Amino acid sequence: MLRRLLLFAIASLLCSLSHAQQDGKPAERKKVGVVLSGGGAKGMAHIGVLKVLERAGIPVDVITGTSMGSIIGGLYAIGYNAGSLDSVVRRQDWSYVITDKEDLRNLSLSDRSKRFTYVFSTALSLRRKASDGGLIKGKNLAELFGQLCAGYTDSLDFSRDLKIPFACVATNIIDNSEVDFHSGRLPQAMRASMAIPAAFAPVRLGDMVLVDGGLKNNYPADIARQMGADIIIGVTVQDKPKTADEIKGTLGVLGQIVDVNCKNKVEENLALTDLHLQVNTTGYNTASFTSVAIDTLIRRGEEEAMHHWDDLLRLKREIGIDDSFRPTIHHPLRPKVMTERQHVKRFIFENMTPQDERFLRQKFNLSRTDSVDVNLQQQLTASMRVDLFCKTAECHLQPDADGVDVLLVAGERKTAQAHVGLRFDTEEYAAVRLGLDVPLKSAVPMNTELTVRLGKRIMARGELTVHPRSFTRPTISFAYRRNDLDVYVKGNHDYNILYHQFQAEATPINFDYKHFNFQAGMRWDYMSYRDKLESDQSTDITLNNGHYISYRASLDYNSEDNWYFPTRGARFKAAYAYLTDNFVKLEGAAGLNDISASWRKSFTFGKRFTFQPMVYGRLLLGKTVPLVFANTVGGDWFGHYVEQQMPFAGIGKLEFVSDHLVAVQLQGQLRIGSNHYVLLRLTGAQQSEKLKELFDNRTLFGIQTAYYFNTMFGPLGATFGYSSHTKEPYFYLNLGYEF
Repeated sequence: MLRRLLLFAIASLLCSLSHAQQDGKPAERKKVGVVLSGGGAKGMAHIGVLKVLERAGIPVDVITGTSMGSIIGGLYAIGYNAGSLDSVVRRQDWSYVITDKEDLRNLSLSDRSKRFTYVFSTALSLRRKASDGGLIKGKNLAELFGQLCAGYTDSLDFSRDLKIPFACVATNIIDNSEVDFHSGRLPQAMRASMAIPAAFAPVRLGDMVLVDGGLKNNYPADIARQMGADIIIGVTVQDKPKTADEIKGTLGVLGQIVDVNCKNKVEENLALTDLHLQVNTTGYNTASFTSVAIDTLIRRGEEEAMHHWDDLLRLKREIGIDDSFRPTIHHPLRPKVMTERQHVKRFIFENMTPQDERFLRQKFNLSRTDSVDVNLQQQLTASMRVDLFCKTAECHLQPDADGVDVLLVAGERKTAQAHVGLRFDTEEYAAVRLGLDVPLKSAVPMNTELTVRLGKRIMARGELTVHPRSFTRPTISFAYRRNDLDVYVKGNHDYNILYHQFQAEATPINFDYKHFNFQAGMRWDYMSYRDKLESDQSTDITLNNGHYISYRASLDYNSEDNWYFPTRGARFKAAYAYLTDNFVKLEGAAGLNDISASWRKSFTFGKRFTFQPMVYGRLLLGKTVPLVFANTVGGDWFGHYVEQQMPFAGIGKLEFVSDHLVAVQLQGQLRIGSNHYVLLRLTGAQQSEKLKELFDNRTLFGIQTAYYFNTMFGPLGATFGYSSHTKEPYFYLNLGYEF
């Protein structure tokens, strides 16, 4: 009996517990939608907010965004948590990502020189490409999105195929309609959503031309609601409305027009929001991609969310979960960084002429069947593509399936390239340089380059480069220079020379490989002197017209990460020339042997200081040295005014020195902030008329300090120096690249 009563009691208890569990079964929790607004660089604040949402244990069931909000939201939807997003954005070189610049280390030396000569380059074509329509095509952005979205680059359903259902917004400028991306290629959708009109080229999809979604729906809470979100947490990064007095200048007016248009639907969507977080972004704008700005904006987003900590805990209860609930946070994906050194493992040939494809196959020893996947014994750096065939082929990188290696895609280049360079300094005042690269369609690929320099010194140069299926790229060129030079002797203005120089050069050996260039050829120079203005104490020099024929060879190596302010890498150049006036002799004697070399290496200590020793010199061995080829020093760069000019701290003007000179330069470079540099340079040199007496004379010394701000137009700076050669201070101002 007792046993029966015990069993009955247990059964009754289990039954009651079962009914109690059914009666007390919690209702299915509400879905949470997170909405991230557009705002360019200011959208980095979204990452700080996401950090706090994860800390508070708020689940994210739906995420929508516009412009920068679409990028942060899209990456979060595929598995990047807030911590990995923080790492990704901090590690990018945004000055490279948001431009169409080629990776410096992927460029040949000639193309690298153009990068640090011209401030503006653009394609020229009678038939505009479909991707045109903005100052920036967004090539590097598209590559970055492809890398970050590795594994999610195919056409997908954003609600079914992503870890978190996602949607983003773009604007179709054909009919001014809103386009909501719920499917498609995720990198393309993100790229379309942030295509700021006029700044970035639009994305053309079918019969639509898509630009920044902020013009129609900068805060897409309505889309989150349509996707089933019951609770909406929204983040905006817009500034306070501007007053009439704050709208000044053309850029101010354009900015206000964009801001006004980006208010479409904002008030209606804010009404749908349960918790609105307005991040304070004062002091920053859509282009604030510096490391300091990114750090501050992420922190401000985090601070704004923490101010609403109690509201977040209240929302947790409203969602239907208690304070102890913690959602599953995605395992942080390995951040893919837009690095400047990608490895090419596979090739795809698209829209190439048969000649170009045969050329590539021969270069890389590829068989006819190796059209897509080529297993090379040695991985080739992406610089190979520029050096070998990008004069006639348009190349870009695409992510591999694993997002680490890349594909090399080559297609026929159909457009010419135009370049513009500008500079100003206190010696020559203003100067302009114009360049035009034109590929020629022929059985053997060829490329022409035209260059014009306008200013006190005038130059016009034409070059034709042939790209045969061999290791070299033969080049022929013709140049005209009108040189107007002020010559100084120990700091005193001695005389002025005005002369015309005609130059023709044939370089049958012109070989590029990664950071190397080797050239060998023959050159003809003709000098026509027009005027020589002398001072009362002028050196007695006779100038006679004449022509010269020289045989030349040079080896150039440059692995520096910056032409003007390097922090790593080295630069080396060695050149030899044999100068004659009749192919064999010079003025009846043996020709002039011209030997020159320079080497510079960068050593970085910490994150801001770089030490750069440099050794250089030039030896002229021969009975006769024409004045126009004599050794000169002055300025900060090799070839500042004339081809053979060597730099020397504290000397800015053109000074002739002895036939034999060797020098050592020590430079310290301190970076302040992101783009400010302070330089200290010391130079010591030995010179003599006879090589055996090179170290018998007194050493020349120079010291120089400078401040530079690295602008988009080139370095802007001031230099102050003193040398034992001139025995007087030297001051110099300049803006722009050297040319």
